[in-house]
Amino acid sequence: MTLPNTAPEVAGLAPELAGAKKGQGESPIASASERFTSYDVEAFEVPGGREENWRFTPLRRLHGLHDGSATFEGTATIDVAAPEGVTVETVGRDDARIGEGGVPADRVAAAAWSTFREATLVTLDGTPAPVTVTVTGPGAGATAAGHLQLRTTPHTEATVVVEYRGSGVLADNLEVVLGDGSRLTLVVTGEWADDAVHVGAQHMSIGRDAVLRATSVALGGDLVRISPTVKYRGPGGDAELAGLGFADAGQHLEQRLLVDHAVPHCTSNVVYKNALQSTKGLTAHTVWIGDVLIRAAAENTRTFELNRNLVLTEHARADSVPNLEIETGEIAGAGHASATGRFDDEQLFYLQSRGIPEDVARRLVVRGFFGEILSRITLPELRERLEAAIEAELAVIGV
Repeated sequence: MTLPNTAPEVAGLAPELAGAKKGQGESPIASASERFTSYDVEAFEVPGGREENWRFTPLRRLHGLHDGSATFEGTATIDVAAPEGVTVETVGRDDARIGEGGVPADRVAAAAWSTFREATLVTLDGTPAPVTVTVTGPGAGATAAGHLQLRTTPHTEATVVVEYRGSGVLADNLEVVLGDGSRLTLVVTGEWADDAVHVGAQHMSIGRDAVLRATSVALGGDLVRISPTVKYRGPGGDAELAGLGFADAGQHLEQRLLVDHAVPHCTSNVVYKNALQSTKGLTAHTVWIGDVLIRAAAENTRTFELNRNLVLTEHARADSVPNLEIETGEIAGAGHASATGRFDDEQLFYLQSRGIPEDVARRLVVRGFFGEILSRITLPELRERLEAAIEAELAVIGV
């Protein structure tokens, strides 16, 4: 399926714009509960790089996605390999289901929303076989916008793998809408070519007693910035987000997530791990921003978020900012943790003292570091492929 990228009209799609002022979307806010959202790109001011939402992102490498100079003349393709019983539709932006996942919270996401004409909508009705969605970039030198929605019907269970590949520049919105009582296992991989730029917003809406198990893997691309937002539509929702990133050779990998607890008796657990190595004198950079908001009405919430960063060489930088905002004292538990460090010398000494060469010992340490995340991927062929890709990254500098 192809996604033509001629900018359409967006009138009637933005109830959030009532009373909104042009350019207010990047203004400083005191609380995550005040985060501005809009379908209209012009409701967001052009970021200059000092805004909290953009201060870690190298804007000059966005190819104009942030300031309106990008021309969305390219075409992204979305191919869905689905078993019988899974419904795949190409729908217009006027489809009532589009937007159920959430509303853009930054200028690039709004630009992608304002530009796409057709969206791919995948409805999962409980077919046990995994569904694979392959999103291919528009090609070197081209820029495209895309829109994909995954939705489960109530009380069903499904597994979906979304693979991002190819070259070029892509801005897109991914919606995940879970029906009440359903369970979705989702794996999203970024296996981009070296020149690719991907700025994606993920809107995850969790129904009553629904369960989301999401794992993301970022290995390729020049600049990849992903912004997941989790919201709960009813009590009993359970969301688990795990992520893995490997940055080298000048790569910038950024994850900015928000888990918004606005209803009682919901659970969230977030675990992200990054490894960084500088090659060819180019700085590797990872950014992880983890915001968890527990609103006043979200009693009996249980949440925890964790970020770990392993620095393999000099000239590598990891920024980690966990934030936990609690508006009620009636919670079951909440916490967050973050740490960045290099190889553990004691681990290396232990392995070398048992006759394991240093280069092999270092590889074992990295495998163990990522093992917690990779073990969550229950599809053997996919997990083995990703493990091989990580091995190839390590081989670049002989780790």
